[in-house]
Amino acid sequence: MRTSTLFYFISMAVAAVAAHGSIIDRFEDWAQTHSIDISDSFRHTKIYSNWLSNDKYIESSNSMNLTYTLGHNAFSGYSSEEFSDLMGFNYNSVRSSDLNGVGQVDIKSSLQDLPTSIDWREKGMVNPVQDQGQCGSCWAFSTIQAVESATAIKYGTLPKLSEQELVDCDTLKNGGRDHGCNGGLMDNAFNWIGKSDGVCDESSYPYTSGVSKTSGTCTMKSCTNTDNTDVINHVDVQVNSDSAMMTALSLQPVSVAIEADQKTFQLYSSGVFVGECGTSLDHGVGLVGYGTMGGVDYYILRNSWGNTWGDGGYMYLGRGNDPATGKTFNGGAGQCGVLGQASYPVV
Repeated sequence: MRTSTLFYFISMAVAAVAAHGSIIDRFEDWAQTHSIDISDSFRHTKIYSNWLSNDKYIESSNSMNLTYTLGHNAFSGYSSEEFSDLMGFNYNSVRSSDLNGVGQVDIKSSLQDLPTSIDWREKGMVNPVQDQGQCGSCWAFSTIQAVESATAIKYGTLPKLSEQELVDCDTLKNGGRDHGCNGGLMDNAFNWIGKSDGVCDESSYPYTSGVSKTSGTCTMKSCTNTDNTDVINHVDVQVNSDSAMMTALSLQPVSVAIEADQKTFQLYSSGVFVGECGTSLDHGVGLVGYGTMGGVDYYILRNSWGNTWGDGGYMYLGRGNDPATGKTFNGGAGQCGVLGQASYPVV
C-alpha cells in the first residue's frame, strides 16, 4: 500500500514538472516568435508572469464557447496597465465639424436600401495591415488608411501614404493640432492634410516612430505629395446610428475611435467580438466593411498592431444588438463605443 501511494505521489510530481516544462517551452516559443527580448532575468520574470496570467485568462475564456476566441499575440507579455498605456487616441467631445464649419452630415438610410454585407478588402481598396509599434500614433494610421482607400475608390490606384509625416508634422509647433506619439484625433489630421494639399508616399517618408517611440523632425518639404491625396473635406458620421455607419461604409472605409484597453481586446484572436467593452474612447482604428457571421452581425475593424494580432490584424466587432441581451451595445453607442466618433475623408 505504501509503495503504491509513494508511486502515485512520484507520478504526480513528475507530471507537474513536465507540465511546468511544457508551459516554459510555450512561453519561450512565444517570445521567439514575436522577437521579445527575455535575456535579462528581471525582464524574463516580469514578462513570464504577465504571459502566464494571460495564458490562464485565454484558457478560461475559450472554455465558455463564446462567439469569439482569444489567443496569444505580441501583447501577451503585457499587464493590463501596460497595455492600456499604449492607447493613443485623444478624445474630444467637440467634433472638428463644430470648429471649422465643415458641418456634420446625417447620412442615415433605411437598412433595406443597404447591401447585406460589404468588404472593401475584397475590392482591392485596402492596404495590408500596418504596425504602429511603441508609439501612440493610432490616430495617424486610422487617418492614412482612410485617405488611401478614398483615393483608390475615386481614382483607381491604391497609394501607400506616410503615417510618419502626420506624426512628425501635424503638431502644435507646425500649425497642427495633434501630438505625435502622445496621441491625436483623426478629424484634426484630415484638416491638416487639407491645409497641406496632400500627403507624401511612405517610401519617401517611412515610418520610424514605432521603434524610436517618439516623433521626429518634420521633413515634409523634402518629399513630394502623392497625387490625388488632398483632403477637400471630411464627413462626421451621425453618432449612435448603425444605419448611418453602414451607409458610410457602403461609400468607403471609415475612421473610428473605440475603447480598446480591456484584456479581451488585447488578446482577441477570431470570431465576432461581443465581450465586455465600454465607451471611453482611447484608440483610433478603421472600419472597412460589415457583415454577419454565425447569425451575429459585425463590423470589420482594421487595427494597426500588425498582422499577428487578431484575425490577421483585423477584428470582427459586434454590430447592432448584443446577442446575449438582445439590446443595442452600450445603449446605442455601439460595441466598444464604435458609433461615437466616426468620420471619413473626401478627396
